[in-house]
Amino acid sequence: MRDLGAGFRYLLKGQKWVGRHGRQYGFGLLPGLITLVLYAGALVALALWGSGLIDWATPFADDWADPWAGLFRGFLTAVLFALALLLCVLTFTAMTLLVGQPFYESLSERVDRDVSPDGTAPESDLPLWRELWISARDSLRIVARAAVWAVLLFALGFVPVAGQTVVPVIGLFVTGFFLTEELTAVALQRRGVEVRERLALLRSRKTLVWGFGTPLALAFLVPFVAVFLMPGAVAGATLMVRDLTGEDTEDGDGAAKRQEDVNAP
Repeated sequence: MRDLGAGFRYLLKGQKWVGRHGRQYGFGLLPGLITLVLYAGALVALALWGSGLIDWATPFADDWADPWAGLFRGFLTAVLFALALLLCVLTFTAMTLLVGQPFYESLSERVDRDVSPDGTAPESDLPLWRELWISARDSLRIVARAAVWAVLLFALGFVPVAGQTVVPVIGLFVTGFFLTEELTAVALQRRGVEVRERLALLRSRKTLVWGFGTPLALAFLVPFVAVFLMPGAVAGATLMVRDLTGEDTEDGDGAAKRQEDVNAP
């Protein structure tokens, strides 16, 4: 239970950090805004033409008597839109991180330098194109895993009682885990930790991960909130990575004061 609280505190610390660094926060908003526009456009297109797609995919229902064909296709259209919305929630972070790789890489490195006792941060020796390729490859792997869980949980949602009570709670914890994996990938990739090692590391501290990711997953269900929380979430995930890897961490205010002392005459 202590790890649950610690995970949540890292989330709050990340938001506090970007609150003290307004310029970093402003740059960190751009990828989320771009991704939001892309996803909103896709959902609007699905809302406009989804019923036509279902009609095309179910020609066998053309000869059904009214109102069964309309009810059946309407149900499938609603299912399609709900599944697309769930996938948007599960993949929003991965897509935003992919779009904003240079932004979040810089933000994460700045956090590391700010809280490191010696003022240094782990750096990747890979060129930018290689980092983008690794990020895209790993994101696809995580999205594929998340999609399997999304389909499974969506199907379980039709189970009476449990589908409306237990399954949504499990869904939040699953979403929280994958959100945390995607967010910590920024700092862990810079440390040369591969995706399988990342998953093993996070599974070894599941309650810490859930404490960080589950409240974030709940907040991300509110429209537009994800955009404004993303920079702080990346900062908080970087702080949590330092805990997971056993690195010493100083409070940001303390680090800033130390730097002032160094620069003082």
